Amino acid sequence: MAVITISRQMGSLGCQVAEEISRCLNYRLVWREVINQAALRAGVPEVALATIDELNLLGIRPSQEDRNAYHNAVRELMKEYAEEGDVVIVGRAGQVILHDHPDALHVKIYAPFHLRVARIAEEHSLPLEAARIQVEKSDQARTRYLKRYYRARWDDPGLYVLMLSTAQFTPKMAAEIVCNAVSRLQEGRKTLA
Repeated sequence: MAVITISRQMGSLGCQVAEEISRCLNYRLVWREVINQAALRAGVPEVALATIDELNLLGIRPSQEDRNAYHNAVRELMKEYAEEGDVVIVGRAGQVILHDHPDALHVKIYAPFHLRVARIAEEHSLPLEAARIQVEKSDQARTRYLKRYYRARWDDPGLYVLMLSTAQFTPKMAAEIVCNAVSRLQEGRKTLA
């Protein structure tokens, strides 16, 4: 398997799952550096800050031209990572950009809303209400991002091969499922060849 994309909800432990997959398969893990590399490639560093600030706390508003240049650079980078292979890509619409890539496994990590809120509250020592607002805003931002730039629905199961809830699985268990799926897919391709 050349590339695994991980889409995740805030509080779903998706980043921990991605880290475990990366260790299990000895694949490169690519996450936030995509934001910085794309912004540098496009020559629009303020877009990197605006992208990281998914809750819009900094109030940075890059021009549409700068945003378009950034998103074109993200697409280029994703395709380059996929061609290099043996990579786990977290976020940045990898499941859409690489949807037709023949060696891609697209995974969504999710959890029930109340559990995600509780995790964020505990992780950041926040009151439950503040964590709830943060999770809601994150879900809204991710939904808008995919709709605006890729005309896709974040919750479309057709974008994913595997969808795993961390309500039932620890990050390590979820990673083992993904790693097993990768192994089985590779075996199946050898048999078909």
